[in-house]
Amino acid sequence: MHRTYSMRQSRAPTASQIQNPPPPTSSTKSGRFFGKSSVGHAFRKSTAGAFGPDLAKKLAQLVKMEKNVMRSMELVGRERMEVAQQLSIWGEACDDDVSDVTDKLGVLIYEIGELEDQMVDRYDQYRVTIKSIRNIEASVQPSRDRKQKITDQIAQLKYKEPNSPRIVVLEQELVRAEAESLVAEAQLSNITREKLKAAFTYQFDAIKEHSEKLAIIAGFGKHLLELVDDTPVTPGETREAYDGYEASKAIIQDCEDALTNWVTANAAIKPSLSTRARNLSTHRQKQMGEGVGHDLSGQDSSMKDRESGLWVPAGTHREYQGGEEEEEEEEEEEGVSGEARGREEERPTEV
Repeated sequence: MHRTYSMRQSRAPTASQIQNPPPPTSSTKSGRFFGKSSVGHAFRKSTAGAFGPDLAKKLAQLVKMEKNVMRSMELVGRERMEVAQQLSIWGEACDDDVSDVTDKLGVLIYEIGELEDQMVDRYDQYRVTIKSIRNIEASVQPSRDRKQKITDQIAQLKYKEPNSPRIVVLEQELVRAEAESLVAEAQLSNITREKLKAAFTYQFDAIKEHSEKLAIIAGFGKHLLELVDDTPVTPGETREAYDGYEASKAIIQDCEDALTNWVTANAAIKPSLSTRARNLSTHRQKQMGEGVGHDLSGQDSSMKDRESGLWVPAGTHREYQGGEEEEEEEEEEEGVSGEARGREEERPTEV
């Protein structure tokens, strides 16, 4: 039996990817200067927002912290792939049943590593959308500063030169500045709510898909374990010859089919509100003039149906007023090849 194989050899798009096309590769996977150590994490967190507008500092720190989260997720994915390969290498010298099962388990664990990698790309959609709120906050800061500056000038003149004709001019400028500020503040309020809902929808959709697929792999992994004969034997006793090669391969194929055909509509976990929560939700909606409660039945629709052009590529948000040091990091791109996920050897068929 040829043992060089992997799940989804052709890597054709899954049903979920066809329904909701995957995002571009995460911007955190390249362009690193501080490497993957905790030193880089600590530096990014401590310097977040240090050079930007005051209004955007808190959200800038959140964006940096989420970048650290994504770097950690990426590292976990690579480590899982290496663990999968090592498990297969270890099992190679064991008895036939243990050898075959550990090889197949290695395939499943490697697949988990790849799911972690895909999760990073989808998580980046959330981070970039949150990042756009930070950019809007940064753009609003100048209007606030201008209004405050004029107010201070008027107060100073009224104290030093109460009859100065410049006070009238400054008061007219203040009226215009307040009008500009009102527009900017309204835009910030509207976009913050819109982007916040879109960003966390991206995150929760990604978590849901990731968790469901992990549960699928775990279930098939337990089926594989049933092929291992753990009946105790006495010294000198010989176990029956292992004949589960086709069964283990079929389990892997079934797992592949389950992952390929998974779509959000088939999710096993479907949250629903309690009566109390729905009533409170309805009351809240009535206060806002809607008159209906939060119905979660449509929460799994694609983001492209709920959001019109809210998410844009990471490159669009690379700079904002005051500069952003995180996008200037340069780091070597490392990764684990996704080609070989089984042990490359020929196993003679049992006779």
